[in-house]
Amino acid sequence: MEELKLYVVYHAKPGGREMFVRTLVEQGVLTAIRNEPGCLAYDYYFSAQDENELLLIERWESAAHQRVHMEQPHMDAVRAAKAQYIDSTELGKFRLED
Repeated sequence: MEELKLYVVYHAKPGGREMFVRTLVEQGVLTAIRNEPGCLAYDYYFSAQDENELLLIERWESAAHQRVHMEQPHMDAVRAAKAQYIDSTELGKFRLED
């Protein structure tokens, strides 16, 4: 199986970027995701240029692991936080060359 690498750029509502991440941390969602089978990385980064932009880098052992991840109960908390704090998202895949 090929490792899956994804990025998601979040465009937060004004002031929502930090609240979005804080909510996920306080509810234990990030820890739960990082402990899922097949999760190699799940990390948020704050943009240095745009106070409302947030980058998520995800790495999974396989696309199948990521699909199972999307069905986990704690993803409901992610969806609720997105509805409250995020205006839009852009999703992409990437490949690393040796």
